[in-house]
Amino acid sequence: MPSTRALKSRIRSVGSTKQITKAMQMVAASKMRKTQDATKASTPYTLAASEILTYLASQGATRRHPMFVKREIKSRLIIFVAADKGLAGAYNSNVSKLYTKIRKQDAAAGIHTMTIGIGRRANQYVARLKDTDVVAAYDNIDDNPSGRVLHSILDLAVQKYTSGEVDSVDVVYTKFINGLRQEATTRRVLPAGFAETEVSQNIRTAEYEPDVDTVLDAVVYRLVGAQIFQALLDAKASEYSMRMIAMKNATDNANDLVDDLTLAMNKARQGAITQELAEISGGVEALKD
Repeated sequence: MPSTRALKSRIRSVGSTKQITKAMQMVAASKMRKTQDATKASTPYTLAASEILTYLASQGATRRHPMFVKREIKSRLIIFVAADKGLAGAYNSNVSKLYTKIRKQDAAAGIHTMTIGIGRRANQYVARLKDTDVVAAYDNIDDNPSGRVLHSILDLAVQKYTSGEVDSVDVVYTKFINGLRQEATTRRVLPAGFAETEVSQNIRTAEYEPDVDTVLDAVVYRLVGAQIFQALLDAKASEYSMRMIAMKNATDNANDLVDDLTLAMNKARQGAITQELAEISGGVEALKD
């Protein structure tokens, strides 16, 4: 059995680790709430864009737009979103497995796959794979991505699709469902699609200047950007949620380990005391003889 001194040292070490994991849990919880608020704030914008597109589609404007044209998929661009850091449970491994699964399916179907990596762990994972065509890589993106970074990703995706270099653009990310449930999933952003919504009277009677095609260009571009932005926010919220849970589990395990080590230390101390009393008693009996 370890000595009481060694057990005390281990208890102090585990206690220090527990303080770190507890702090990381609180930070992750705070950041998760902020990303959830950002997600809610972007929803009205996305709904407004979908409402305008629903009306324009009913007028036949979307049928001739290049970002709505569906083609046979011979080449695909994947925007692969993971974290910059670890210590987030199965967050990175789950989304990496989905990315690998899609890559294998494309390879079997003869589809060429290009990748935009977002997050250091995503880029490290892609770099280890063979025959990977990486067209861009981004690290250390803010929790609320800036317009410069978002437009850089969006412009590259739109350029690849409208030029015919790729036939679809998909985002592989982790969807935030609630604080306890997150799911690695895929969202297709090009060819452009939207959920048809009820069109308000203001949209129906609005005048589109300078013309419908120009408005359609702007709305489609912003809708695709909003979908990518939403995926990035969902990924961040999922990362912080899974990190919060992982750090909570680590803190609980540290508490259990401290309890076990304290019990072992008390047993060792009690055993030492019992041994000393036995030796004293033996010495007294020896003197009596």
